[in-house]
Amino acid sequence: MQMPSGVHALVRRTHEERVMRALQENGAMSRGEIARVVGLSRTTLSEITGNLLQRGAIVVVDTDASRREGSGRPAERLALDPASAQFMGVDFGHRRVHVVVADAAHEIMVSGSVRYEATATWRTRTELGLALVDRLSGEAGVHYGALQGIGIGVPGPYPAPDGAAWPRSTTAATVLRPAPEGVDVAFAERFDAPVIVDNNTRLAALAEAISGADSVADLVYVRLSDGVGGGLVVGGQLVTGSTGLAGELGHVTVEPAGRPCRCGKRGCLETVASVPGILAACWEFGLRLENLDDLAAAVRRAHPVVDRVLREAAGALGRVVGAATMMLNPAKVVVGGEITRLAPVIVEQVAATLAAEIFPTASAGPVVAAARLSDDDGAIGALAAVFHSSPLLARYPETADVKGRSDAPHSASEGAAHVRS
Repeated sequence: MQMPSGVHALVRRTHEERVMRALQENGAMSRGEIARVVGLSRTTLSEITGNLLQRGAIVVVDTDASRREGSGRPAERLALDPASAQFMGVDFGHRRVHVVVADAAHEIMVSGSVRYEATATWRTRTELGLALVDRLSGEAGVHYGALQGIGIGVPGPYPAPDGAAWPRSTTAATVLRPAPEGVDVAFAERFDAPVIVDNNTRLAALAEAISGADSVADLVYVRLSDGVGGGLVVGGQLVTGSTGLAGELGHVTVEPAGRPCRCGKRGCLETVASVPGILAACWEFGLRLENLDDLAAAVRRAHPVVDRVLREAAGALGRVVGAATMMLNPAKVVVGGEITRLAPVIVEQVAATLAAEIFPTASAGPVVAAARLSDDDGAIGALAAVFHSSPLLARYPETADVKGRSDAPHSASEGAAHVRS
């Protein structure tokens, strides 16, 4: 039986939305890669992409010849029209702000950073960030008329809008403070674009989940730095929790009678596995290391104290990650932070501990790996959040058989809503 034309148009528009969404979230892809992501047959996908190419909604950007194995014919890689949109990622670190601007095909157009003192006010940091964006525009001749969204990463946990997550005690509040009010407003008003703000460690988790050829939908991420932060990606989406504190693995208690933590508790994972915690443990064993450079030198010498401290810290981290793994069943566990590059034993010990913590009957646990992105790549995570959330690429030219029909949706997102209902 022939499908009624209105229903056929609705189904086709839904397929188009899925293809466009895949390209929005992942950048340039071959037709085979798109087919695997959206779950369409090659025949249906060929029809959909042909229609989108004809209307200019997507374009051929290159082929996969440079990364293709074997002697097969290179496959065209498709992307959203690069000129159709721009996206901005901003990462406010403790001592610098980093900005990246990408086009709709995920190609980086401009990037740069500027440093400030750790004691700089948020007003100063915001002004420096905006000035950096202006400078990059002038140097590269890039204007932001097609800017569709801005992602901003900030240090520390980021609360729910009502701020309910934040501790009421003075001690905790001075450390676990929410992102400053006004940062998002300043960028939104300057560029007249929607703004997303989140914990930059959590944004890094999303970037790790979706970057590279082996992207995954379910991931546990933890970063070892001055503190210990984390992020959870479930079903391809960041998990924030009811009050914005999901993924705070650094404040899980691992030693009830351990050292005081800056959150107000004792013996948190952060007191054991953060860089300051690891250096402090080395001091307790008589090895006085002042910084990461000293630690790296001791690792190269295979100093027994450093090896013991690192393995104990990684063991504690592995147990915490093991509990998260039992609850979430992720495909991948990523450990970030500069210290993991200086001391690979951390990731090795986390993997060994995790293997002992998960279900004995499990056929295979998650992949455990060091982070691919550096600590300075938080802006990439902010971009990832914008790519995943922006609804603004749903509108594109209609074809003649849909235009003007009263039963046809006005946008791809509207079409999806009709199908789901």
